[in-house]
Amino acid sequence: MKKNRLIPIVLLRNGWIVQSKSFSEYQNLGNPVTSVKRLSEWASDEIIYIDISKDDKYDLRRDDQGYKNRDNFLDIIRDVSDVAFMPITVGGKIRSLKDIEQRLMSGADKVCINTIALDDPAFVELAAREFGSQCIVISIDAKLTDDGYRVYSNGGSTNTSLTPSQHAMIVQNSGAGEILINSIDRDGRGNGYDLSLVSQVTDSVSIPVIACGGVGDWEHFSEAFNQTSVDAVAAANIFHYRDQSVFLAKKHLFDSGLNVRRPDLIKI
Repeated sequence: MKKNRLIPIVLLRNGWIVQSKSFSEYQNLGNPVTSVKRLSEWASDEIIYIDISKDDKYDLRRDDQGYKNRDNFLDIIRDVSDVAFMPITVGGKIRSLKDIEQRLMSGADKVCINTIALDDPAFVELAAREFGSQCIVISIDAKLTDDGYRVYSNGGSTNTSLTPSQHAMIVQNSGAGEILINSIDRDGRGNGYDLSLVSQVTDSVSIPVIACGGVGDWEHFSEAFNQTSVDAVAAANIFHYRDQSVFLAKKHLFDSGLNVRRPDLIKI
């Protein structure tokens, strides 16, 4: 039986790992590689690494202590892949098949696509045909409006008028292998997943769905598995503030009787 997955999300902004809140507030957390090394050692099932930089400037402003101060995203991904012992999904600024190829050649196992899937729906089919459906994850950012849930593009700034279910079905039919559904309203709030939003998406497609947005306690992970049909749960901020966070979260899920891999720490 297929295991449920626990997936940390790492957000990169201009060379720093950041905490996000409502897609508009960001707090620098540190080095873009060391965070991944810790998450890997704590036995993450996978990791999703997303570049949310508005431009192409990458500068840690730290040349001391032996830090590698990379000035481009692909070099950062190469560094990340060197310390990761789990599959890596890479997202951000993907606009062409060449962008996908470069990320895969730099160490990514899958890519996460957002705005281009809305601007050019045919791109998903081209990408799936070229690299395989298993490689293509579609990120859907959604917000609750007066007209119900709507999908937003361009970093959560543009209302596309599509419902999350509509968009999910479109990308599934185009060959996407997986969907990451993220609540903009819950981002960084710590008040739990929007289970209604998650259920709307899982009920509309047959491909795996990853829930994201709003985790503040380990119980929020188990609630998503118990109350929706998601294949995986993901979060960002909570994993950066607690030692051995992934191990402890997985232990909670395992002890709750959920179908996850036995929690263990990777010994380096």
